Amino acid sequence: MARRGGLGWPLFVLLLVMPILEIFVIILVGQRIGGWRTFGLLVITSLVGAWLVRREWRTAWRSLRSALQSGKMPARELTDAALVLIGGTMLLAPGFVSDVIGLIMILPFTRPLMRPLLQAAVARRLLAGPSFVTSTAQQTHPRSVHGAQGPHGPQPGSTPPPRRSAASDDVIEGEIVDD
Repeated sequence: MARRGGLGWPLFVLLLVMPILEIFVIILVGQRIGGWRTFGLLVITSLVGAWLVRREWRTAWRSLRSALQSGKMPARELTDAALVLIGGTMLLAPGFVSDVIGLIMILPFTRPLMRPLLQAAVARRLLAGPSFVTSTAQQTHPRSVHGAQGPHGPQPGSTPPPRRSAASDDVIEGEIVDD
């Protein structure tokens, strides 16, 4: 099995640490203000978060449609829509830490702080290219990274890809028509 890109390990740690951190903070808040008040505060933040997501999603969607209709590249609008979606998911999850992060992603005056981070993460993933190639693609596609050989030589029971002449490499015949 081929190794995935670098997102797997940090995501695993985040999914392991985040619930522990959330429980810890909920217990601390519960000790300060009481269990029922903590529960009520969690419910209120979820309801306010749902309302806020709905409002900001409409705004982001209108901006995206406007940008597309005007013919401009909607990079900022797409980033805002993604931030509202991610932030909304975090607001709906129970916990105070995720609520704070979700609010930072959703609120119109804090969203510009998160925009460059998301854009940089997406650019990094796009520039890295495909993070893995499946074994069937390696065996059937003659231009795959390792072909039928794999990274450490021939695979047992595999046949080498057919040899291609230089003349047949990706030549597409056609004509250019100016309108």
